[in-house]
Amino acid sequence: MPNLSNGSNWGKNMRDDFKKRRIEKSEAGFTLMELIVVLVILGMLAAVVGPNVFNKIMQSKDHVAKIQLAEFESALQLYSFDIGRLPTTAEGLQALIQNPSGSESWKGPYMSKPVIPTDPWDRPYIYKSPGDHGDYDLSSAGADGVEGTADDICSWK
Repeated sequence: MPNLSNGSNWGKNMRDDFKKRRIEKSEAGFTLMELIVVLVILGMLAAVVGPNVFNKIMQSKDHVAKIQLAEFESALQLYSFDIGRLPTTAEGLQALIQNPSGSESWKGPYMSKPVIPTDPWDRPYIYKSPGDHGDYDLSSAGADGVEGTADDICSWK
């Protein structure tokens, strides 16, 4: 056993070695088990939170479609006041931003943007005049893209 009373650096060297080993161990990174635990926790969070986020996104797209239908309805009313009729099916919603027949009573554009917006699923809105449910039918085929299904967003509902 070394003599510590003679001013030897043995104790200091041991402390330095211990600190060095502790630093090396802490810089070694995560173990495989720690990484697996973190991944399992993240997977459980995604399983719980994911469906709720997806439902909120779908609800917000439905809400956006309803807002856009209301904007179209207002524009169609203004068009009807000025022209005296609604755009035909052939003229379509494009008549709200471009004078379809060269009519002098057209005072458009009736939409706030120079293009007709698509529905939240990037498909064109469906317009029919005269409609089966009123003067006109205006709808979006919804998330599934198929007309006549439960997820359709319609002006007459």
